[in-house]
Amino acid sequence: MSLSVDYYFTPQSPWTYLGHARFVQLASTLGAEVRVRPIDLGGKIFPISGGLPLKQRAPQRQAYRLLELQRYSSYLGLALNPKPKFFPVSGDDASRLIIAVNLHDGTQAALRMAGAVFKAVWAQERHIASEKVLAELLAECGLSPDRLEQSFSQAVHERYEANTWQAIEAGVFGAPTYVVDGELFWGQDRLDFVERKLRSQAPSECAPAGAAAHSVQA
Repeated sequence: MSLSVDYYFTPQSPWTYLGHARFVQLASTLGAEVRVRPIDLGGKIFPISGGLPLKQRAPQRQAYRLLELQRYSSYLGLALNPKPKFFPVSGDDASRLIIAVNLHDGTQAALRMAGAVFKAVWAQERHIASEKVLAELLAECGLSPDRLEQSFSQAVHERYEANTWQAIEAGVFGAPTYVVDGELFWGQDRLDFVERKLRSQAPSECAPAGAAAHSVQA
Protein backbone atom coordinates (compact mmCIF):
# COMPACT_ATOMS: atom_id res chain seq x y z
CA MET A 1 0.00 0.00 0.00
CA SER A 2 1.47 3.37 -1.01
CA LEU A 3 1.61 6.07 1.66
CA SER A 4 0.51 9.63 0.90
CA VAL A 5 -0.21 12.86 2.77
CA ASP A 6 -2.10 15.93 1.58
CA TYR A 7 -0.12 18.87 3.00
CA TYR A 8 -2.31 21.97 3.30
CA PHE A 9 -0.67 25.23 4.37
CA THR A 10 -0.29 28.96 3.86
CA PRO A 11 3.17 30.47 3.32
CA GLN A 12 2.74 32.99 6.14
CA SER A 13 1.86 30.41 8.81
CA PRO A 14 4.38 30.26 11.68
CA TRP A 15 3.08 26.86 12.75
CA THR A 16 3.72 25.45 9.29
CA TYR A 17 7.25 26.84 9.49
CA LEU A 18 7.82 25.19 12.87
CA GLY A 19 6.67 21.80 11.61
CA HIS A 20 7.96 21.85 8.04
CA ALA A 21 11.41 20.29 8.42
CA ARG A 22 10.13 17.58 10.75
CA PHE A 23 7.26 16.75 8.41
CA VAL A 24 9.53 16.54 5.38
CA GLN A 25 11.91 14.27 7.29
CA LEU A 26 9.04 12.08 8.50
CA ALA A 27 7.64 11.67 4.99
CA SER A 28 11.10 10.86 3.64
CA THR A 29 11.79 8.30 6.38
CA LEU A 30 8.56 6.46 5.69
CA GLY A 31 8.64 6.88 1.92
CA ALA A 32 5.32 8.73 1.92
CA GLU A 33 4.23 10.74 -1.09
CA VAL A 34 3.55 14.38 -0.19
CA ARG A 35 0.91 16.29 -2.12
CA VAL A 36 1.94 19.92 -1.72
CA ARG A 37 -1.23 22.02 -1.45
CA PRO A 38 -0.89 25.75 -0.65
CA ILE A 39 -4.35 27.19 0.08
CA ASP A 40 -6.16 30.50 0.46
CA LEU A 41 -6.90 30.13 4.15
CA GLY A 42 -7.78 33.68 5.17
CA GLY A 43 -9.61 34.69 2.01
CA LYS A 44 -11.81 31.65 1.37
CA ILE A 45 -11.57 29.10 4.17
CA PHE A 46 -11.85 31.31 7.27
CA PRO A 47 -15.19 32.83 6.13
CA ILE A 48 -16.60 29.29 5.85
CA SER A 49 -14.95 27.71 8.89
CA GLY A 50 -15.37 30.58 11.35
CA GLY A 51 -11.66 31.38 11.55
CA LEU A 52 -10.56 34.94 12.32
CA PRO A 53 -7.57 36.96 11.11
CA LEU A 54 -5.01 37.46 13.87
CA LYS A 55 -5.90 41.10 14.61
CA GLN A 56 -9.56 40.19 15.11
CA ARG A 57 -8.87 37.55 17.76
CA ALA A 58 -9.35 38.20 21.46
CA PRO A 59 -6.32 39.73 23.23
CA GLN A 60 -5.95 36.62 25.39
CA ARG A 61 -5.66 34.42 22.30
CA GLN A 62 -3.16 36.74 20.68
CA ALA A 63 -1.01 36.79 23.81
CA TYR A 64 -1.07 33.00 24.19
CA ARG A 65 -0.16 32.56 20.52
CA LEU A 66 3.02 34.57 21.10
CA LEU A 67 3.85 32.48 24.17
CA GLU A 68 3.40 29.22 22.25
CA LEU A 69 5.51 30.45 19.34
CA GLN A 70 8.34 31.24 21.73
CA ARG A 71 7.99 27.87 23.49
CA TYR A 72 8.08 25.84 20.32
CA SER A 73 10.85 27.80 18.61
CA SER A 74 12.99 27.37 21.72
CA TYR A 75 12.16 23.67 22.07
CA LEU A 76 12.82 22.92 18.40
CA GLY A 77 15.90 25.15 18.16
CA LEU A 78 14.42 27.12 15.26
CA ALA A 79 15.03 30.83 14.90
CA LEU A 80 11.71 32.67 14.95
CA ASN A 81 10.71 36.30 15.43
CA PRO A 82 7.15 36.14 16.81
CA LYS A 83 6.48 39.67 15.52
CA PRO A 84 8.25 39.80 12.15
CA LYS A 85 8.63 43.05 10.25
CA PHE A 86 6.54 41.91 7.27
CA PHE A 87 3.49 40.37 8.94
CA PRO A 88 0.58 40.17 8.40
CA VAL A 89 1.39 39.57 4.75
CA SER A 90 -0.46 38.17 1.76
CA GLY A 91 0.63 34.65 0.90
CA ASP A 92 -1.08 34.43 -2.49
CA ASP A 93 1.94 35.16 -4.68
CA ALA A 94 4.21 32.86 -2.66
CA SER A 95 1.57 30.12 -2.78
CA ARG A 96 1.35 30.36 -6.55
CA LEU A 97 5.12 30.31 -6.84
CA ILE A 98 5.34 27.12 -4.78
CA ILE A 99 2.68 25.61 -7.05
CA ALA A 100 4.63 26.64 -10.17
CA VAL A 101 7.75 24.99 -8.76
CA ASN A 102 5.75 21.87 -7.95
CA LEU A 103 4.35 21.69 -11.48
CA HIS A 104 7.71 22.19 -13.21
CA ASP A 105 10.30 20.81 -10.77
CA GLY A 106 8.44 18.29 -8.63
CA THR A 107 7.54 17.71 -5.01
CA GLN A 108 10.98 17.91 -3.41
CA ALA A 109 11.75 21.23 -5.08
CA ALA A 110 8.36 22.57 -3.99
CA LEU A 111 8.99 21.49 -0.40
CA ARG A 112 12.41 23.15 -0.52
CA MET A 113 10.89 26.34 -1.88
CA ALA A 114 8.15 26.30 0.74
CA GLY A 115 10.73 25.94 3.50
CA ALA A 116 12.66 28.91 2.13
CA VAL A 117 9.49 31.02 2.10
CA PHE A 118 8.58 30.10 5.67
CA LYS A 119 12.08 30.93 6.86
CA ALA A 120 12.04 34.23 4.97
CA VAL A 121 8.99 35.41 6.93
CA TRP A 122 9.76 34.09 10.38
CA ALA A 123 13.54 34.12 10.66
CA GLN A 124 14.90 36.52 8.02
CA GLU A 125 12.56 39.55 8.10
CA ARG A 126 11.86 39.35 4.35
CA HIS A 127 8.74 40.44 2.49
CA ILE A 128 7.28 37.40 0.71
CA ALA A 129 4.71 39.50 -1.16
CA SER A 130 7.61 41.17 -3.00
CA GLU A 131 8.51 39.79 -6.44
CA LYS A 132 12.12 40.76 -5.79
CA VAL A 133 12.25 38.64 -2.63
CA LEU A 134 10.53 35.71 -4.33
CA ALA A 135 13.04 35.89 -7.18
CA GLU A 136 15.87 35.88 -4.63
CA LEU A 137 14.41 32.82 -2.91
CA LEU A 138 14.16 30.98 -6.22
CA ALA A 139 17.84 31.67 -6.87
CA GLU A 140 18.81 30.58 -3.35
CA CYS A 141 16.95 27.30 -3.93
CA GLY A 142 18.74 26.76 -7.24
CA LEU A 143 15.51 27.05 -9.23
CA SER A 144 14.81 28.74 -12.56
CA PRO A 145 13.79 32.42 -12.49
CA ASP A 146 11.15 31.48 -15.07
CA ARG A 147 9.06 30.05 -12.25
CA LEU A 148 8.10 33.56 -11.14
CA GLU A 149 6.46 34.41 -14.46
CA GLN A 150 4.91 30.94 -14.61
CA SER A 151 3.36 31.51 -11.20
CA PHE A 152 0.92 33.93 -12.84
CA SER A 153 -0.27 31.37 -15.39
CA GLN A 154 -3.84 30.13 -15.66
CA ALA A 155 -2.73 26.60 -14.84
CA VAL A 156 -1.22 27.74 -11.54
CA HIS A 157 -4.23 29.90 -10.71
CA GLU A 158 -6.54 26.95 -11.30
CA ARG A 159 -4.39 24.66 -9.14
CA TYR A 160 -4.46 27.19 -6.29
CA GLU A 161 -8.25 27.38 -6.52
CA ALA A 162 -8.52 23.59 -6.70
CA ASN A 163 -6.27 23.15 -3.64
CA THR A 164 -8.44 25.55 -1.67
CA TRP A 165 -11.72 23.86 -2.60
CA GLN A 166 -10.26 20.43 -1.91
CA ALA A 167 -9.27 21.70 1.53
CA ILE A 168 -12.79 22.98 2.15
CA GLU A 169 -14.29 19.65 1.08
CA ALA A 170 -11.84 17.81 3.36
CA GLY A 171 -12.86 19.93 6.35
CA VAL A 172 -9.60 21.89 6.65
CA PHE A 173 -9.86 25.03 8.79
CA GLY A 174 -6.26 25.86 9.78
CA ALA A 175 -2.62 25.51 8.82
CA PRO A 176 -0.79 23.29 8.67
CA THR A 177 -3.21 20.44 8.13
CA TYR A 178 -2.01 16.99 7.15
CA VAL A 179 -4.60 14.61 5.69
CA VAL A 180 -3.86 10.88 5.61
CA ASP A 181 -6.45 8.56 4.12
CA GLY A 182 -9.20 11.11 4.79
CA GLU A 183 -8.19 11.72 8.41
CA LEU A 184 -7.25 15.30 9.39
CA PHE A 185 -4.35 16.28 11.64
CA TRP A 186 -4.31 20.02 12.39
CA GLY A 187 -1.12 21.63 13.62
CA GLN A 188 2.58 20.86 13.79
CA ASP A 189 2.02 19.50 17.29
CA ARG A 190 0.06 16.62 15.75
CA LEU A 191 2.98 15.24 13.77
CA ASP A 192 3.37 12.37 16.22
CA PHE A 193 -0.16 11.27 15.31
CA VAL A 194 0.60 11.71 11.61
CA GLU A 195 3.54 9.38 12.13
CA ARG A 196 1.39 6.81 13.91
CA LYS A 197 -1.22 6.93 11.17
CA LEU A 198 1.36 6.49 8.41
CA ARG A 199 3.12 3.66 10.23
CA SER A 200 -0.18 1.87 10.73
CA GLN A 201 -0.48 1.78 6.93
CA ALA A 202 3.18 1.11 6.17
CA PRO A 203 4.87 -2.23 5.42
CA SER A 204 5.92 -4.09 8.56
CA GLU A 205 9.62 -3.50 7.94
CA CYS A 206 9.28 0.19 8.81
CA ALA A 207 10.94 1.31 12.03
CA PRO A 208 8.93 1.51 15.26
CA ALA A 209 6.78 4.56 15.90
CA GLY A 210 8.63 7.44 17.49
CA ALA A 211 11.64 7.20 15.21
CA ALA A 212 11.07 10.59 13.61
CA ALA A 213 13.21 13.33 15.09
CA HIS A 214 11.64 15.84 17.45
CA SER A 215 8.08 14.49 17.49
CA VAL A 216 6.15 16.82 19.76
CA GLN A 217 3.36 15.80 22.08
CA ALA A 218 0.39 18.14 22.25
